[in-house]
Amino acid sequence: MLRLYYRLKMDLRSQHVDRMRAEQVAALFQHVALGVTGAAGASVILAGGMVHIGVLDVVPAALWVSYIVICAAAHLVLRHLYYSARPKEHEWRKWAAWFTALSLAEGLGWGWSAVSIAGNRFAAEMLILVVALNIAGAAIPAFGSYLPAFFAFFLPTTIPCVLWGIASVNSFPEAPTMLLLMLLYVFAVSGLGLIHNRSFRELVALRIKTSVLAEDLRTQKELAERANLAKSSFLAAASHDLRQPVHALGLFVGALRGIPLTPEGVHLVDRIEQSTIAMDGLFSAILDISRLDAGVIEVHAEAFDIQPLLDRICGDYVEEAKQKSISLNQCRSGATVDSDPVLIERILRNLVSNAVRHTEAGRVLVGCRRRGDRIRVEVWDTGPGIPDSDRERIFQEYFQLRNPERDRTKGLGLGLAIVRRLANLLECPISLRADLGRGSCFAIEIPRATAKVRSIASLANTYDVSGRGLIMVIDDEMAIREAMSSLLTGWGYEVVTADSGVEMLAYLSKNPVRPDIIICDYRLRGMENGIDVIHLIQSHFDQALPAMLITGDTAVDRLVEAQASGFLLLHKPVPNGKLRAAIVNLIAQGRGLARPSN
Repeated sequence: MLRLYYRLKMDLRSQHVDRMRAEQVAALFQHVALGVTGAAGASVILAGGMVHIGVLDVVPAALWVSYIVICAAAHLVLRHLYYSARPKEHEWRKWAAWFTALSLAEGLGWGWSAVSIAGNRFAAEMLILVVALNIAGAAIPAFGSYLPAFFAFFLPTTIPCVLWGIASVNSFPEAPTMLLLMLLYVFAVSGLGLIHNRSFRELVALRIKTSVLAEDLRTQKELAERANLAKSSFLAAASHDLRQPVHALGLFVGALRGIPLTPEGVHLVDRIEQSTIAMDGLFSAILDISRLDAGVIEVHAEAFDIQPLLDRICGDYVEEAKQKSISLNQCRSGATVDSDPVLIERILRNLVSNAVRHTEAGRVLVGCRRRGDRIRVEVWDTGPGIPDSDRERIFQEYFQLRNPERDRTKGLGLGLAIVRRLANLLECPISLRADLGRGSCFAIEIPRATAKVRSIASLANTYDVSGRGLIMVIDDEMAIREAMSSLLTGWGYEVVTADSGVEMLAYLSKNPVRPDIIICDYRLRGMENGIDVIHLIQSHFDQALPAMLITGDTAVDRLVEAQASGFLLLHKPVPNGKLRAAIVNLIAQGRGLARPSN
């Protein structure tokens, strides 16, 4: 095991070295073209000048220039081959070796020029030395990323100059000074080359580290996305499986309401109903997040008065506030806003509920302010406030303040996440002000209405709510079929149940009765789903019979498919009142007594 550990450690270290060296070699080829081209041009000008003043014969000059130009051309050819090959990181050695060899050859060419071209002419010698030493200094940015290549060019260029200075120390008075300056130049430029190389390596190491961190971040992001997808899939599956018995429980409770019970029995039914309502609230929160993610919630904006909505919300929580000895007050407003009243009510109901729940003393105040072309609805409380560090986190999913024991009666921590997503959907900004220990203020800005408020009559006055008609129920859960049959029979309807579309068609082949409404579970056994079953029954009667889908699914793709079907979609567990209203509405539509709902 220890041997394997060291082997892995050495492999990782080798990979790091290869990557570092590959970056250094890549920098050589990136900068070589300008450097060697400039050096070749300098050789042409220098040799031409030496020939013109008679210091150098044409043939040696031509041979020397040809040598320097050939070295430069070889560098350029090697550069072209390097970029064409696109070598892998571990292949850097071959290219570095070729580049270093060419650098050595070019350095020898420039070093030879310093001691062989000018003869004994001092002025010509100085000119050649200045050019050669400048060319050598230019090797720092061109070749400094890789030290073997740098010194392969720099030392063969400068050492002959130093040797010439040593040989000429007694030839003219300036020679000792020149020798000292050349020695200082060689050491100084060598040091600068080392510093440049170290800085480059540090830069490459930082870039590699950044790249590794970015790759690690990308990997972690993918893992988080996969985990989130797995979580969503788990919630979808678990939600469906849990909703089935909860839905059946709610139906059985509704059926029990129609049976004479003792006072103790009524009390127990009330407690059971309260528990089912609490579970429905938890499931609804998860469902709302899934529906928002799926993008299946549509905005139906209209002009409406804000005060009746506030009256309804505050009225629902006034008793809860009284039980906690806090006051729930309003500043009444005559403002008219333009948005989706259902979604705005969901947002404000959540804000008021949170304010009442988290306030232990004092009061909760709800009011409106005009802000230009918007109405700002504010919910103030004298609760414990919110720390600055948590003001963004409270809008995240499953985050809760002051609930370390994860008490489910305090919710799942999804309320404010839903509020923010709904506010974004409506394009109504949400803001928060809070003082720790003194209270909080949540506010939402809603566009003011320019159109008149449309009066909408209650559905209860549009059609008869008495239970009359035949209802077909298709669900693969026996408990739900039995509960639905008991509940609907108690409401006065005739009920036919089946566990699949095939079973219902078999019944219809023997009993050709036309239903007033079809109620079908969305996800049935095998490959069968509620949309196909409803279409099958409608095709049997060659009529677009009223129908609704009931589902416990929260999977995004299924929600989108069910929403696109055009059938009324209810989510398990369905409150009995909501189920009854939907049935009455659909039957009335089928009889031509009511407007189709959106």
